[in-house]
Amino acid sequence: MSKFKSLPLQGKISIIYIFANLLVLIVNVLLLVGINSMSHEMDMVYQDNLHLNEMVLALEDVQDSMTDYLNAKTSDSLENYYRSEQNYRDMIQELNDEVTGLSFSRMERNIKNMSENYLETVSQTVEAKRGRNVEKYRIRYENATQLYEYINTYIGSLNNEQFMHNSENYNKLSEAFRFFETVSVIVICVVMLANVSIIIRLAGEIISPLKKLSGLADEVAKGNFDIELLEVQSQDEIGVVTGAFNQMVISIRRYIERIRESMEVERALKEKELLMETHLKDAQLKYLQAQINPHFLFNTLNAGAQLAMMEGADRTYEYVQNMAEFFRYNVKKGDETVTIRDEIELVDNYIYILNVRFSGDIHYEKEIDESLLNVYMPSMMLQPIVENCVNHGIREMGGDGKIWLSVYRIDDTACISVRDNGKGVSKETIQKILSGTYRDEELAAGSNGIGMDNVIARLKLFTGTDDVISIISEGKDLGTEVILYLQIKEREEEHV
Repeated sequence: MSKFKSLPLQGKISIIYIFANLLVLIVNVLLLVGINSMSHEMDMVYQDNLHLNEMVLALEDVQDSMTDYLNAKTSDSLENYYRSEQNYRDMIQELNDEVTGLSFSRMERNIKNMSENYLETVSQTVEAKRGRNVEKYRIRYENATQLYEYINTYIGSLNNEQFMHNSENYNKLSEAFRFFETVSVIVICVVMLANVSIIIRLAGEIISPLKKLSGLADEVAKGNFDIELLEVQSQDEIGVVTGAFNQMVISIRRYIERIRESMEVERALKEKELLMETHLKDAQLKYLQAQINPHFLFNTLNAGAQLAMMEGADRTYEYVQNMAEFFRYNVKKGDETVTIRDEIELVDNYIYILNVRFSGDIHYEKEIDESLLNVYMPSMMLQPIVENCVNHGIREMGGDGKIWLSVYRIDDTACISVRDNGKGVSKETIQKILSGTYRDEELAAGSNGIGMDNVIARLKLFTGTDDVISIISEGKDLGTEVILYLQIKEREEEHV
């Protein structure tokens, strides 16, 4: 039993299954062998009668073929005679010719002797017919016919006596067979009951630890960790699970103790954290107070544009006016949902400002599907992308820079493409940008503070999907294309 407990669970179940089926198989094989043996004996009871019946038919065939030849004297009838004569001769060779005191054996010996005399007489009759000795073949034919009738009668008597004897044996075998059937049913029932009892007992020994384990697991699920640990009774999978469960309960108890011990420390740290947050908010307030008010900056630029217009400085007026529009967009729509039209106007202002700063080095082309201008999108999406095209693509190239802005439709999706002819982006950098692990060093050098990770995160939040952007770059000095994907949601008409 100790070796059985040390086996794995699969081994235990396999042993139980194999033992139960092997026991049933052995009993069924033994019963089947006994049944087949008795069936064979019952089949052999009437074999002697069948053999005698076949001899009668064979004897009749010899007599008929001889008569046919004597009447027709053809080669076919002669061939039939030789064939039937040989067949009957083979059959009488199987008869018992030993000298015994048994009546059946004596009768078989007599039949064999008479059959040999009969075959000899028939052969002489045929030879006399072939020699055209009418007187001889007629006498011998009569003698052969007389022997035929006598042998036929003698075989019939032997057949009847053997049938009566075999019938008695058959009845005895039939009674023995029915008794064997009854014993077989009883044996199978006993074996099945013993088999079931063994399976129930062994299965109970396997399942009992699982029942205890499930009960304790239910207690732990209810929050009761003050339970008595289970005893590991075996080295199978159930024993391993039991040991792991005990270890888990011990670990939970220790964890709860550590939590209780750390609660006081956490309270103290919480108080210090609240105090630090208070100081941090004071510092942030002072920092905000030190910043330039965006509204003040917008109003100042607007006043400068008015002054330039009054003085007739048209180019200065246009430049300052675009600067004012740029800052006004940031002030008013920095946290709003806007249309594609609004974003394109901001990019137009931004490109104009850059061309004033860099003497028109940036060429800018647009291809817009007018039906998509009222589609919703988050604010400040396109300007950071264009800014990246300028800072990382166009500035570092030798020739003139060019930016293409396209808006087109694919099914129910609005696509916005921003493409440049700059130095391109490596596949590793594209992967970092899309995964959010890329950090733009230009943020510290004066950009607007909105990186690509911010753009991607806000666009995913807006659309509710992850497939919102594609970055394509064929290689070095082949430019870069950034494509944004938006579900088409147009702004409703506003009535004043």
